[in-house]
Amino acid sequence: MFENRNMVLAILLSIAIVVGFELYFQSKKPVPVAVSPDATSTTTGSQSGLSDLPSATSTSGELPGPVVTAEQASEIARASRDDVLAASQRVTIVTDRLQGSISLVGGRIDDLSLLDYREELDLNSDKIVLLQPRGMENAYYASFGWVPGTGMESVVLPDSDTVWQADRRQLMVGAPVTLSWENGQGLTYRKTIAIDENYMFTVTENVTNASDSTVNLHPYGLISRRTTPEVTGFYILHEGLLGVFNETLSEVDYDDLQETGVIENATTGGWIGITDKYWLAALVPDQEQTIGTRFVHRLDNGTDKYQVDFLSPVQSVQPGGNTSSTVHFFAGAKQALLLDAYSEQYKVDRFDLAIDFGWFYFLTKPIFYALLWLNDHVGNLGIAILILTVGIKLIFFPLANKSYVAMSKMKKLQPKMTELREQYGDDKAKLNQEMMALYKKEKANPAAGCLPILIQIPVFFALYKVLFVTIEMRHAPFFGWIQDLSAPDPTSLFNLFGLIPWDPPGFLMIGVWPLLMGISMFLQQKLNPQPADPVQAKIFLFMPLMFTFLLASFPAGLVVYWAWNNSLSILQQWVIMRRMGVKA
Repeated sequence: MFENRNMVLAILLSIAIVVGFELYFQSKKPVPVAVSPDATSTTTGSQSGLSDLPSATSTSGELPGPVVTAEQASEIARASRDDVLAASQRVTIVTDRLQGSISLVGGRIDDLSLLDYREELDLNSDKIVLLQPRGMENAYYASFGWVPGTGMESVVLPDSDTVWQADRRQLMVGAPVTLSWENGQGLTYRKTIAIDENYMFTVTENVTNASDSTVNLHPYGLISRRTTPEVTGFYILHEGLLGVFNETLSEVDYDDLQETGVIENATTGGWIGITDKYWLAALVPDQEQTIGTRFVHRLDNGTDKYQVDFLSPVQSVQPGGNTSSTVHFFAGAKQALLLDAYSEQYKVDRFDLAIDFGWFYFLTKPIFYALLWLNDHVGNLGIAILILTVGIKLIFFPLANKSYVAMSKMKKLQPKMTELREQYGDDKAKLNQEMMALYKKEKANPAAGCLPILIQIPVFFALYKVLFVTIEMRHAPFFGWIQDLSAPDPTSLFNLFGLIPWDPPGFLMIGVWPLLMGISMFLQQKLNPQPADPVQAKIFLFMPLMFTFLLASFPAGLVVYWAWNNSLSILQQWVIMRRMGVKA
């Protein structure tokens, strides 16, 4: 009847919300349209002979520069990383967190590995390689330079093949490297690259004019990525191109950009980059200037190529004078506290949105920070989840208490409700009338039992986002067989939890924690008022089993939370029922 129907609807609604909320909102996110920024006026990069230069006015999606031929594409496909790195002189990058090099050909930051992270849990597995040099099939690098202003087409500029001179051969924290090159026309270009103790490069470009003519130049920065990377393809996570323009986050998927070709935005402040699930490469230009930015896609001999770039306003260099431009380049792990620190240090607008906290940002991020704080005190993120669950239960204790009291009343009234069904079973209208009169007399609310489930939904989803998108949860151990809270429980009932030497298919990976969650859900269900309708009773009986299979593929940390939350709810409900004299 009414009370059972509401309970079934609440459970079904919880599933729909968990699966549907982010799917719906992701599909509603606006995709920026191509607009022509009015911040700059410039010629295209192809006029200077440079490769991969941005153009603030082009909307064709074409990147200036030579297109890769079929023969060159074949060589790229065969090239090994070591061979490509050895083909050019380099400045090595040595910090406690980064290892890599800068190519003196083109002055590109194009070789970077993250020393704190591995591909797998095994400490002997390969380090995460973020940036790859040009000449490889999956080239991924950052480049900085100048393009000529109007009427400056004759000015010789450094390009992607320029060989720079370095004042030192090793970039370290507190020891920047300066690259220099003279163009033979009286212009000397310098590129000073510094690195902090984490993942932020500072690139300061300088032009000294020893000629007798004024030179007008635009500073630019770009990140280029060749081939479409493998993505998780999950609807709650954005992987692709993104940026914050005029205080608004813009996210563009790889396949969407393939259709659009180019997307331009003019912005004051903000940043632009390319994100993976856990890693980010981003440009942070001068936050006070209005610049032109682009997301660009093109095909190089059938291979996808993506680029994000910015073009700054023109700078005039008088005879005997010089000018400079500074840009920050982030390349590393998306650690929330670190991104927040950079946002504060460099006044970068919404840099933390590089982490896809989603539309429930206002709930997801506080939960994430609460887990980090607890982890700092207990040293285990799994224990932090258990403590956080207790804290959430305490916050909602009055509401949940009221709900469980109402459910206990409903269970106490079940014999009377059964009598009414037997008495008015053939008269549905009269039965509903008598039921409502009984609820009013006993001050019982049949819908109140839905409250614990409805309260749990937003917390469940926020915790799911935290476990799925934050790198702090990646490879975070709990106890025993759970060595990665962001991954599903690796055990399975169908091989007797490893006793049988057989690897079950994915849908049969029902581990220990999903089973405990299903059992706790079944026990909690038995405490609730039972449906009189046989069909509803079967649906209720089926729900724990369905949730067990559904959550088995979810992050183990989420299943631990759900099982622990159910256990606390059972205890709370059992105490209330005993206090009210209801048989538990």
